[in-house]
Amino acid sequence: MNDKPVGIVGGGLAGLSAACVLAGRGHKVVLFEANEWLGGKAAERVQGGFRFDMGPTIVTLPSVLRRVCEEAGSSLEQEFEMVRLDPQWRSFFQDGSILDLVQDEASMVAAAERFAPGTGQGYAGLLKQADALHKITDKYFFYKPIGGISDMFRATDYFKPSVLKAIAGLKISQTVGGMLRKHVPDARVAQMLDHYTQYVGSSPENSPAVLCGIASMQSKEGVWYPIGGTRAVPVALTRMAERLGVDLRPGCGVRRILHEAGRVVGVETTAGERVELSAVVSNMDAVRTHTELLGGETGQRFTRRRKYEAACSGVVLYLGLRQRYEHLLHHNFVFSRDPHEEFDAIYKKGEPAPDPTCYVCAPAVTEPAVAPPGGEALYVLVHTPYLRPGHDWKKMLPDYRRVIIDKLKKTGQMPDIEERIVCESHLTPQDIHERYRVLNGAIYGLASHGRLTGAFKPSNRARDLRGLYLAGGAAHPGPGMPMVLMSGWIAADALDKDVKTTVAA
Repeated sequence: MNDKPVGIVGGGLAGLSAACVLAGRGHKVVLFEANEWLGGKAAERVQGGFRFDMGPTIVTLPSVLRRVCEEAGSSLEQEFEMVRLDPQWRSFFQDGSILDLVQDEASMVAAAERFAPGTGQGYAGLLKQADALHKITDKYFFYKPIGGISDMFRATDYFKPSVLKAIAGLKISQTVGGMLRKHVPDARVAQMLDHYTQYVGSSPENSPAVLCGIASMQSKEGVWYPIGGTRAVPVALTRMAERLGVDLRPGCGVRRILHEAGRVVGVETTAGERVELSAVVSNMDAVRTHTELLGGETGQRFTRRRKYEAACSGVVLYLGLRQRYEHLLHHNFVFSRDPHEEFDAIYKKGEPAPDPTCYVCAPAVTEPAVAPPGGEALYVLVHTPYLRPGHDWKKMLPDYRRVIIDKLKKTGQMPDIEERIVCESHLTPQDIHERYRVLNGAIYGLASHGRLTGAFKPSNRARDLRGLYLAGGAAHPGPGMPMVLMSGWIAADALDKDVKTTVAA
């Protein structure tokens, strides 16, 4: 297989991660990217002297990025200047109260208790449960190609007490929302913790409790900011890939993945070129990979096996402010009046929430260079439903922008924000759908809904075609910057092992 290169379709974070790992292990790699830039959603917008990260803004689990750097023969310290953010974020609530999430458990327990008596020990109990879930996922779920619970354990494992204990420990009968509220009685603190699940673009009321493990991961490894913004991540991955000799082809899309006798043999580009390949890692959405790049019986088998739902989408406002707000931290949440109303609108009714939660990133406190002196490159994200028939965001955006701005004025304590705006741009679900070629405008790939299946995405080793591997937010282990980087590593590792197995045979 090694006389032909490995192809990677899509140069998002997962595709770049896979490229670095494969090239670092000695494979010839060619990467195709339809857009003119590499990095996917981790792009950058420069406007009026302001610099905005367009997509992800929070770096967690730096150990994943460290592993990718080491695979490429480098190190995290060599490639990045990383700043730890603590408090990790500030929460603004409808009643005017404010609570900061801090990394140290004892400090957070004390802060929660001061904020709402009786909540401190509940937070400690939740974190203990999250630690247990994190240990299970570390042992059985991460860094291996998983498509369902049967992939986590061998058939003979089910007779082992340790495995039976691990399965019971997954808390399959519980949801994130249920587990949180079992431990945390205060509605505001529970709402703050709900938003760990928003890393995966899903409702905590319909997501499996195992996702509470995110709280443990963030508590243990912290929240970080790379100087240069999160755009610094794909820039560094690209630099490492180039050093390793990866053939990077931005502006070159793929029309079809070619296969014969049940095996991938190459791709056909949008320019009509046929490129012979030994295997393909697709960083395109897993559903669209099967329905658009493969199609036919192969694509139909995938869609028949399980019906996947897109995760939520969002509206992003990029607001250049002439003067920053001193009461904002780097990361902030301006919470809705009622999370149940909000989640019901987004995830059940398929409508924008009437009173939304706004995630607000104000990076100038950490890196003043993102804005002119004294200014702020404010990034505001509000989750919305994925695209539904009848959604016309060209018509919907002006009214919804007013809803968002009013929320920032009142709950976010920014009454004069409109007077401070000197430049503005936006992304809508339709923009996201067209710009990033995702499923129905979903920011986070596939939804994590369902107590039994919600944690499972399509396996990185595709089931229907030998030599096809999947990476990105719509593949295992799911969305979020560290998870998509991990998915690229898993896809590359599975491919590399399969090649060595074939050669040895």
